[in-house]
Amino acid sequence: MDKQLLSMLICPQCKGKLKYDRETAELLCTFDGLAYPIRDGIPVMLDNEARRMSEDEKLDRAKAEKNPQPTV
Repeated sequence: MDKQLLSMLICPQCKGKLKYDRETAELLCTFDGLAYPIRDGIPVMLDNEARRMSEDEKLDRAKAEKNPQPTV
């Protein structure tokens, strides 16, 4: 995912920042608990295409943001 494109994209619901999850190929809004898919390199920013994240997933993401793992 292009960093410049990612910096311009916002959540359609809350207008907040999105986090890119390379593993799942999704853009995540932890505030709304929505995960927007990326298909063929194109972010699908439609509410009806977004996946609702589970409560556990949202908590895990919030913890990871507060305590980022050091990169080696």
